[in-house]
Amino acid sequence: MNEAERRKKAAFLDRLAHWLDDRFAVPGTNIRFGIEGIIGLIPGIGDTATSLISLYLVAEARRLGAPKRIIARMLFNVFIDWLIGLIPLVGDIFDIAYKANRRNINLLKSHLAQP
Repeated sequence: MNEAERRKKAAFLDRLAHWLDDRFAVPGTNIRFGIEGIIGLIPGIGDTATSLISLYLVAEARRLGAPKRIIARMLFNVFIDWLIGLIPLVGDIFDIAYKANRRNINLLKSHLAQP
């Protein structure tokens, strides 16, 4: 994959993370949430479904050449987000605050910015 394709894929993943974690704002506040916060409200399947999308981001980061250390951190972020997300109400609040996808994209962007 050449550099232009890598940049294009990274930009796509950044947009996906934006939609998942911070696309919408609560009016009059700095609170942002995304589709993950909405789908996560569905008991039992919501957090698992959004975790699968989060795992797609991790798989793409691996394809872009992220080292095992970064992939492990990304997987940990997804796991924590999924695990705590399973707890009713507390998990929903945590999903909005933790933003695992945004964290993971920032890890990937840091890696890709290195020469």
